[in-house]
This record gives sequence, structure tokens and C-alpha cells, in this order.
Amino acid sequence: MKHLVTLFLFMSTLVVSAQDQIVQSSLKGLLSNNQNQISSLADAFSEEQFEWRPAEGVRSVREAVLHTAAANYFLASKLGFAPPEDVDMMGMEKIMGKANVLDALNKSFVFILDKIDQINADSFGKEVDLGFAKLNTLSTLLVILDHSGEHKGQLIAYARANGIAPPWSN
Repeated sequence: MKHLVTLFLFMSTLVVSAQDQIVQSSLKGLLSNNQNQISSLADAFSEEQFEWRPAEGVRSVREAVLHTAAANYFLASKLGFAPPEDVDMMGMEKIMGKANVLDALNKSFVFILDKIDQINADSFGKEVDLGFAKLNTLSTLLVILDHSGEHKGQLIAYARANGIAPPWSN
């Protein structure tokens, strides 16, 4: 009987661990998809179109892409992961040049995707103060996914307004 209880506890641990890994791998898969689509869409704009904005006071293509990158670092910092020393979250939207912008975007996604692996699923319920809301860790990870999806949609609208079809929709 003692061995049966030990086996049951071991198997239960494996099932919970597998479920935790499913959550993290699912988040990473969806976030990687957003990264690929945002990056390919941003790349479809010309260098000149990077400064296009739909109206005064609204972010340009470049600024929207860099805002997405900065948010990845900001939200990761709220989860306890300091951005790399060479990253200025508050000044990120000042980066110029299409290649530099795409590099900053992709580095931010590499950073956040790596950090998701470092989050212990046991902490999914831990409170995180984002400054504008108090959520748990899992909800914060979902905010990262949602935020990148929101700005992917923004960039789709910008692209369509400039006669650019999203590369994955051809």
C-alpha cells in the first residue's frame, strides 16, 4: 500500500508538471506567432512608411513596433526580470532605422520568451502589481500575449491603409 501511495503521488506530480508545461509552451507558441507576424508585417513597410501615422498624435508604424518591444520588457520587469542593461525601456521609441527597430522588436521577444521558461508554474497565482492593475502571474503573461496581439492588429490596419497586405494573408 505504501508503494501504491508513493506511485500515486509521483504520477500526480508528473501530471501537474505536464499541465504546467502545456500552459507555458502554449503561451510561448502563441507569443512566437505574434512575434513572427509583427516582425514580417513591420518588414513589409518601406523605410519611409515607418514614419507613417494615421493622424496627428497617434503612434507611427515605427513607434507602434517599438512600443510593443518596450512593453515586453516592462511587463517582464513586473514579473521580476530586469531588462538587459543596454535596454532603455522609457527611451525605446526613439530608436531610428527600420533594421534597428526590427532588431529591438525581435530581441524583446527573445527576452520575454526566455523568461516564460523561468517562471515556475507554482507562482501563476502570485499577485503582480502592474501599476495600472493588480493581476496574478498567469494573467500578466496573458496580458503580454494580448498586448502584442493588440498592436499586431494596429499594424494590420496601418498596413492596409498603406496598400500592404499582411505577408501571411497572401
